[in-house]
Amino acid sequence: MNPALLGLLSALSYGVGDFLAGVASRYNSPFRVAALTHPPAALILLTLAVLLRQPLPPAADLWWGAAAGVVGLGAVLAFYKALALGPIGAVSVGAGALSAAVPVAVGVAGGELLGIWGWAGALCVLLGTALLSFTPQTGSKASSGVLLGLLAGVGFGFYFVMLGQAHDSAGALWTLSAARVASSLVIVPLTALTVGLRSQKLGLLLASAPGDTLGNVFYLLAVQGGGLAIGALLTSLYPAFTTLLAVAVLKEKLRPAQWGGVALALTGAALLTSG
Repeated sequence: MNPALLGLLSALSYGVGDFLAGVASRYNSPFRVAALTHPPAALILLTLAVLLRQPLPPAADLWWGAAAGVVGLGAVLAFYKALALGPIGAVSVGAGALSAAVPVAVGVAGGELLGIWGWAGALCVLLGTALLSFTPQTGSKASSGVLLGLLAGVGFGFYFVMLGQAHDSAGALWTLSAARVASSLVIVPLTALTVGLRSQKLGLLLASAPGDTLGNVFYLLAVQGGGLAIGALLTSLYPAFTTLLAVAVLKEKLRPAQWGGVALALTGAALLTSG
C-alpha cells in the first residue's frame, strides 16, 4: 500500500483515538486512562500477530519496540493530563508540531531525501501545526495544558524515531506488541498502587484504544515502506482530525489563524502524497 496513504490512515486513527481519550481524561486520571487502554491494545496486537502468523522479528526490533513503549508511555501521560487541562484541539496540535519535528530532523540527518515537493509538503505541515500550536490561549489551566502538550510532543517524536528503528516489516505486529506490553507492565502496577484502576466512563476509555492500536500499525508500515521523514510527517497530521472532532462535537472554537493551520497541514499532506 502507498506509504503516504498509510501515513494518513495513521493520522486519522490517532486523531479519533486522541479525541476519545481526551474526553475520557476529563473524568479519569491520566494513569488510569493509560492503564486501562494499553493492555487491551497489547492483547489485540498479540492476537493479530498470531492469527496472521507473522514471523518473530530480530531481537533488536523487539527491544526497540519495548524501549519505544516506555518512552511513549511518559509522553502519553503528559498528553492525557494536557488534554484534561486545556482545549483538546490546541493541545493536540501543539503535540503534533513537535512530534513531527523530531523524526524529520533525525530522518534528514540520516540521509533521507524528500525532493522538491516533499520539502514543500514538509514545510506546509510544520508551518500548519505550528500556526495551530502557538495561537494564544487565555487562562492558566489552558496555558499549562498547551505547555504539557508541547512536552508530550517531544516524547512522541522520540517514540516515533525509536519505533522506526525496527526494520523487519514482516514482524511489525510483534514489534508493536513489545511496545504495548512494556508500557502495560509499567503503568498497570503503578496505577494500581496510586490512583487505582476503577474508572469512570469505561466505555469511552475502551473506545479510544483501537485508534491508538491502528495508528501504530499504520505508522510502522508507512515508515518501513516510505522512510522515517515522510511517515512521521503524515502521521503528525493527527491533530487536524482531533481538532475538527473537538469543533464538531465539543463546540470548541477555532480562530481564523487556526483554520489556516489546518488548511496548511492538509495541503502539505497532499503535496507529500503526490510526491
